[in-house]
Amino acid sequence: MRYLLLYLLLATATLSAQNTNVSFRSTLPYPGQTLANVWGYAAGGREYALVGAQNGVSIVDVTDPANPVQIVQIPGPASGTGGNLWHEIKTYSHYAYAVSEGGLGLQIIDLTNLPGSNLAYQSYYGNGGGAGLTKAHALHIDETKGYLYLYGSNLFNGKPVVLNLNSDPYNPTYVNYVNFVGYAHDGYVNNDILYGAHIYAGLFSVVNMANKTNPVLLATQPTPGAFTHNTWASGSTVFTTDEINGSFLAAYDVSNTSNITLLDKIQSNPGSNSMVHNTHILDNYAITSWYKDGITITDVARPANLVQVGNYDTYPSGSGANSDGDWGVYPYLPSGNLLATVITGPGNQGELWVLTPNYIRGCYLEGLITNANTGLPLNAAKVELLSTSTVENSGSNGLYKMGQVQDGGFTARVSKAGFITQDFFVNLTNGVLTTLNVALAPASLPVELTDFTARPEHRLVRLRWATATETDNAGFEVQHSTDGLDWQVLGFVPAQGNGLQPAAYAFRTAELPAGRHFFRLRQTDLQGSSQLSPVRSVEIIGSGLRATLQPNVIRDGSMLHLETGDPGQVQLEIFQSDGRSTGLHWAFTVEQTADWPLTLSPLPAGIYFLVVRTERERLTLPLVKE
Repeated sequence: MRYLLLYLLLATATLSAQNTNVSFRSTLPYPGQTLANVWGYAAGGREYALVGAQNGVSIVDVTDPANPVQIVQIPGPASGTGGNLWHEIKTYSHYAYAVSEGGLGLQIIDLTNLPGSNLAYQSYYGNGGGAGLTKAHALHIDETKGYLYLYGSNLFNGKPVVLNLNSDPYNPTYVNYVNFVGYAHDGYVNNDILYGAHIYAGLFSVVNMANKTNPVLLATQPTPGAFTHNTWASGSTVFTTDEINGSFLAAYDVSNTSNITLLDKIQSNPGSNSMVHNTHILDNYAITSWYKDGITITDVARPANLVQVGNYDTYPSGSGANSDGDWGVYPYLPSGNLLATVITGPGNQGELWVLTPNYIRGCYLEGLITNANTGLPLNAAKVELLSTSTVENSGSNGLYKMGQVQDGGFTARVSKAGFITQDFFVNLTNGVLTTLNVALAPASLPVELTDFTARPEHRLVRLRWATATETDNAGFEVQHSTDGLDWQVLGFVPAQGNGLQPAAYAFRTAELPAGRHFFRLRQTDLQGSSQLSPVRSVEIIGSGLRATLQPNVIRDGSMLHLETGDPGQVQLEIFQSDGRSTGLHWAFTVEQTADWPLTLSPLPAGIYFLVVRTERERLTLPLVKE
């Protein structure tokens, strides 16, 4: 029975592995209500979720992320008898501001009395030239300057409306509207610079709002899906989302508004046709809601090289296209916890999710691909990290930028039709830029190489290659390297036959030490000219790392038996089931075998993984602490 329990627990841990660098804390269901967007608020050492629910703004105490508790729900506009789907919320000082397409103008809620439930609230219906406000689609607040911007309201054909909060945040006053471009679905404003999202025009606008009686349009910029839903800015970079199937999170350089440049764009789940909704920026991370894909965390520290480093599927019952699933995500609570809203989850009810992110930087790989003969940049050269899904093509300037969350050693293959493919070993580190510049040689060899492989045979390596035709071929020099940079000659294999027929070749090395080894051929013709083949890499693992843990279902301690094959240092570390380190780790030297006692008394009961590392190998052992 104990082993069955272990199997079921480990199977559950495996199934949740699709959620990367984000941990589940809790859900709060809303029976009979759908949910829209979510915002957050913190005061008095407590944290709150402000949830746009169908029947009005729901205020939830999330100070204990494992036990969210609704304090009060402020009644919202009625649409028939079923409330209204849309609610958008923002905060300024100790006030919350909510809009809906169902009416009630701009709702203003005084949050002073939290965590009590007796909260004052009222509706603002406009004044002066903005009188007659009944509804709006979205809002944003320039907290630096103290102005609120309404988008998609019933006024001025949905163009942005500006309200002043400075004199009395509970009683705003109308200032002006922004008479540029047309209907604005959403927008971001900070320090008097407005980035409007014009969904039907398929672009975002940049407007200087320093003089609110006379705004100045600085630029407009189309977005990749031409259905611009949401904008957010960080420094000189603007991020946009297009609310269509198969959409992108995109990054733009707006430092020069006369020459706005698309830096990069990224999809949550390429090929799934998923739809993006809203994004927010925090500490050079984009935290984004992706409807059926849930939420994602994207490293935007290098905005021309966006790298997805985290995700959590808050809508596991569906995937792919259309706007079901996660509506919004809020990342700004002091605790760092995330709030996410699912429109309708299981049981036909909305859900508030509380999640804890582990922010980690991506591993960046960038460089320049050129023609080895001319030195000119190569367009559309393919760069791929073998054994991963990370692939990128060089641009017209020969540059490529790519990245992934997983660190470690990888083989980077660079290829282009008409050129000789090359392999390189790269060691990637989180938060570090690795540069790999490659000069590809045109495939104009006097020898047509059709196959070249390297296979380990214990501590030896057997090389095989074949040619279709040969012209004036003298033979092949076999070269070896341990780092892919410095090469030594292992031997020379003379040409076979008359060169008119296919030929096969083989070469076997002497014994090699454990580690990664690289091989290439230098083909030489009878006139002395030569060309290099692609590089092949092989891992020699020595006698192999073995580890057993007795027992693996334990109370306080266990004994680890190690067989390393070769002398060297061993590192041990224990991780939680969600991949976070427990802080328990050891390092010691082993000749070839060793027994090491593990003391786990500091750990609470649960599922853990023991990672055993040597210089060249790694093993993971599951264990359960009772």
